[in-house]
Amino acid sequence: MALFHTIFYRPIFNALIAAYHYLPVHDLGLAIIAVTILTLTVLFWPSLIQVRSSQMLQELQPKLKELQQKHKNNREELARQTMALYRQHKFNPLSSCLPIIVQFPFFIALYQVFISGLKIDPVTHLLAPERLADLYGSLRDIYAAAPIVTTSFGFLDLSATKNIVLAILVGGSQFLLTRLLAPKSTPPSVPGAKDERSATSILRQMNYITPFSFAFISYILPAGLSLYYITWNLFQIGQRQILARPKRPPTIESKP
Repeated sequence: MALFHTIFYRPIFNALIAAYHYLPVHDLGLAIIAVTILTLTVLFWPSLIQVRSSQMLQELQPKLKELQQKHKNNREELARQTMALYRQHKFNPLSSCLPIIVQFPFFIALYQVFISGLKIDPVTHLLAPERLADLYGSLRDIYAAAPIVTTSFGFLDLSATKNIVLAILVGGSQFLLTRLLAPKSTPPSVPGAKDERSATSILRQMNYITPFSFAFISYILPAGLSLYYITWNLFQIGQRQILARPKRPPTIESKP
């Protein structure tokens, strides 16, 4: 835990305070947006691997359906043929898991920074002593006496809870992101394929349960975390849209 705190939590926490200090406008909301985008930019390559892996899996779905129908009564042969198909197309089913593993510590660190890192005295607006100790040299010296204003954009109190507008924005953006990330399911190709229909039904339910869960969490937690969720979701949606664009085939110029 101490290693995680040193490698992930402290650098991100210091990046947030540094952004607040060095941005032309000392606005904590802008600092949260800046650090979230910076973290997502650092994680761009793992995200790219994950998106490409998802695209490849979608392209293989028709052939996987054929194998499921052909070997529906022989699970061992189905597994062998599936792995052979993966090898033929140089697809590694674990390639979508590794980026998630790489990104997970950053997710946890960001969450902890925004939920517990900004412990500020409501009267003096100074960082709590235990949080001040996490800052590096110069920043620690500065914010031992300098206040941090939690009101962002002139009206949004990032330390307050139960912000219904932000909760709705979190839920809406999470719904769009969930729809983009969800595989495009097709009707079961095997008659009586109860397992497939059940999985499809669960997936559809998750498309609504996940956004509602994020909206509820955002409602009961400080608004600063909601701003982080919204920024994260919108960035991911834009990134997904750009990376998922099909490549245009090269145009052939006709000779006169």
